[in-house]
Amino acid sequence: MGKYANAIIAVVVVGLGLLAYGSLFTVDERQQAIVMQFGEPKRVITEPGLSWKLPLIQNVQYYERRVLNLDPPAENILLSDQKRLIVDVFARYKILDPLLFFQTVRTEGVARQRLGGIINGRLREVLGNETLSSVLSPERTRILQSIRDNVDRETQRFGIALVDVRIRRADLPDETRESVYDRMRSEREREAAEFRAQGFEQSQRITAAADREATVIAAEARRESEILRGQGEGMRTEILNNAFGQDPEFFNFYRSMQAYSESLDSESTYMVLSPDSEFFSFFQQIEGQVSRGRAIQ
Repeated sequence: MGKYANAIIAVVVVGLGLLAYGSLFTVDERQQAIVMQFGEPKRVITEPGLSWKLPLIQNVQYYERRVLNLDPPAENILLSDQKRLIVDVFARYKILDPLLFFQTVRTEGVARQRLGGIINGRLREVLGNETLSSVLSPERTRILQSIRDNVDRETQRFGIALVDVRIRRADLPDETRESVYDRMRSEREREAAEFRAQGFEQSQRITAAADREATVIAAEARRESEILRGQGEGMRTEILNNAFGQDPEFFNFYRSMQAYSESLDSESTYMVLSPDSEFFSFFQQIEGQVSRGRAIQ
């Protein structure tokens, strides 16, 4: 009897172990789960921890709680200015409602296909109304925000929330790249020529203004110098007149000495004058004084 009791207990323990193994499951912090019964969802588990299910008749479908990556293939898009652009985007999304996600797309593979198609469609729709210059300018942030909002509205019906969408690369096709480059270079050269012409015009204006100002300053300086020279000549004449009035004889002597100094300052000066010329009047006076002195001696 003891052997039979031990065997029964062992069977019961093993059965309970198998029952617990088939009934309990773990959901970690990276996951969320749906308890399925014959293919129909019964419970949604979004909190991590230990949970239970009915063994044999129920199973668990796990989904990611983390942010997932989506990298759809690059698209050749025609812009509003009839320029073609090869656009490569990537997206980040999360599964917010696992039950709705299961009911609409069921698997992550199908979700990736649906989401990729939606992103490419909205990308064509938004960029089709934009020009190449706006895509390559700070307007790019506004364009990406518009794409994100449109995609997010559509993916909510799948239980998906779009976290972000970005343009990784936007390239021109090989057949149009050179023509666009040549046009951009021509535009930059035109702008450079315009800037140079504006700079030359401004330089001419500055130079003309400087020349005009220099002419005015020089004229003013000449006018001032003529005024000062005239004033000096007037003062000189006044001084000479006063001196002449005080001692006419000395004044005549002084002027004669100046004339002698200016006329006879060079060793090679030759003058042909009569000895009794007025120019030598002071020499004659000196000679007469010298003769009288000799006579007195």
